[in-house]
Amino acid sequence: MGIKKKRRVSIRIDMTPMVDIAFLLLIFYMATTQFKPPEARAVELPSSHSQIELPDKDVIHITVTKYDSIYVDYVEKVVINIDGTDVNTAARRVRRVDKYNVSEAINRARAKNFKALLVIKADRNAGFGVMDDVMTSMQENNLERFLIITDQEVE
Repeated sequence: MGIKKKRRVSIRIDMTPMVDIAFLLLIFYMATTQFKPPEARAVELPSSHSQIELPDKDVIHITVTKYDSIYVDYVEKVVINIDGTDVNTAARRVRRVDKYNVSEAINRARAKNFKALLVIKADRNAGFGVMDDVMTSMQENNLERFLIITDQEVE
């Protein structure tokens, strides 16, 4: 006697709803992700052991490149008129300055936001003389509170 095999019923799972949800999540994360803001110039930072977190806003960046160029970068609040309605927004300002006008540019940026923190980002190959001139200029104008940014040293 032969045993009859039961006929197997195939199961089909509709993947359309899962794909829709995956695309919706992908679009959501792409739309809400905040990327690192672009730098005035890319610099190669020296390494150190410090671990201080910088705030996301109210920061004035002073960037010194390896070619001894100096940039002052800050965000200021501006009011623009869109279709007859005044809208508050933030505008990023990047100014290239020389070593004689650094403190003037910093004071102009601090006038826009007095509680802003000064942050110096200097390339590891920048000339010592330029950094000395920047810091001397800052001291002469009573700008004595600032941070120098470095990379975290890996042990």
